[in-house]
Amino acid sequence: MPTLRQQLFRIKPVPRQKEDVETDLKRTIGLFSLTMVGVGSTIGTGIFFILSESVPVAGPAVIWSFVIAGVVAGLAVICYAELAGSVPVSGSSYSYAYATLGELPAMGVAACLLLEYGVAGAAVAVGWSQYVNQLLFNLFGFEIPHALAYAPEEGGIVNLPAILLLAMCCFLLVRGTGESIVVNAIMVCLKVGVLIFFVCVGVTGWDSNNFADFAPFGISGVVAGSGLIFFSYVGMDAVATAGDETKNPKKTMPRALIAALIIVTSVYVLVAVAALSAQPWEEFDGQTAGLSAILENIVGSQWPGTIVAAGAVISIFSVTLVSIYGQSRILFTMAGDGMMPKLFRDVNPRTLTPVKGTIVVTVVIAILAGFIPLNFLAEMTSIGTLVAFVVVSLAVIILRVREPNLERGFKVPFYPVLPVLSIIGCFWIISSLQVITIVVFVIWTAFILGLYFIFGRKSSVLGKQLAEAGPTNPDSAGTDSTGGSKRALSSVLPQVRTTALPSSSGSFSPGPIGAGSSRPLSIPPRSR
Repeated sequence: MPTLRQQLFRIKPVPRQKEDVETDLKRTIGLFSLTMVGVGSTIGTGIFFILSESVPVAGPAVIWSFVIAGVVAGLAVICYAELAGSVPVSGSSYSYAYATLGELPAMGVAACLLLEYGVAGAAVAVGWSQYVNQLLFNLFGFEIPHALAYAPEEGGIVNLPAILLLAMCCFLLVRGTGESIVVNAIMVCLKVGVLIFFVCVGVTGWDSNNFADFAPFGISGVVAGSGLIFFSYVGMDAVATAGDETKNPKKTMPRALIAALIIVTSVYVLVAVAALSAQPWEEFDGQTAGLSAILENIVGSQWPGTIVAAGAVISIFSVTLVSIYGQSRILFTMAGDGMMPKLFRDVNPRTLTPVKGTIVVTVVIAILAGFIPLNFLAEMTSIGTLVAFVVVSLAVIILRVREPNLERGFKVPFYPVLPVLSIIGCFWIISSLQVITIVVFVIWTAFILGLYFIFGRKSSVLGKQLAEAGPTNPDSAGTDSTGGSKRALSSVLPQVRTTALPSSSGSFSPGPIGAGSSRPLSIPPRSR
């Protein structure tokens, strides 16, 4: 009987070859489409409405807040790129933690990801309603009533546009991933074009006096601004949730991650500079649909603001789409490991998408979006993203030591300096967040870990496989005396397959390993 420590830190074997990573999801995503997933889920959160939250905190120095957030995210993305090429499966940093740190830490990371994607989807949906109102007013001269467009804390009853947005995204996702990805790519191209239009018009209103009081709140304000902005980089993580649906994931995922980071950071900085050059930083506080308002003030007409508002409506739609997608795919992977109910693993045989899990995710996000204000949602997303980035950076170091011969499609340069800098940078930004944000995060993580002890530890697929293999001791189980897994584990156990295979009746039944199978394992003699 394995000890409690061995159960909590059992490690899932790393798939070594592309064919080891089988999936019941359809592989439809190529390099361009996957890059657009990263860009689409990122641009739209941090730029269309976060300036009204971050500029009052940092002043014009919010430009440096974007740079700091981009550098820290960049370090983490480079680490993601290595892990995506080494462990090319869905589940993102949850899967990476399971393959390096063990089952209990993986559940802690899962808490971060569930918070990150759920709250990010809610936050961007809230921002979407601001631009919908702006667009309706410019085109038709009316707005959605305040009571139906804002959360209770902001003087409303419910944010109805945000809920409607989430329902539309859910409808598109349950129809099939291929269709959703094509729509997302089109939306990304449109919104990047709109932001370039904003920069071109915005610089015509350049006033250098707006930068005179560049950092009114000092370095603390700059770092605090980075904490608010950082949630916009959740899109980088979304790329890593698509491993089961990506063509040639070992090469495609690292390339898409790096390409998306370069595009996103460049656009963010350009738009921030143009916006601050055209409007005094004091006027950003409480401003809704800020980019539209800036252009209207410069030109003295509504038409450029209308274009930007339309671009924001399209842009934020694509961000919300990817947020729901990422959340449902993480739950899909966890359910395959036995960490979540099988409901999230059910795949529709016609569309090959987890329809039930997608609907559940949408309902929960809609509740958050309808009743919680934007500023709190932004910080909660940031801390989830930052902690996930810490784990990814740490996982690179651990996997280099534990699996030095593992095939890697990409390697982090200047190892181990860059992963260590990524960890330090993330903790630096976390230290600037509000205490209530950190407290809520700790409570949420404790809740998810409690669910693990009640449900996940007993239903763990890997745990059942080890138990069915027969009595083990720390050596034969591939686990050392401290509960960590030895490198030999991945050679002792067959590769875990995260798939449900179609049965003769046409329905989906669990595959032999990793999808709830009770099929015993045959373990070959261990070589020394």
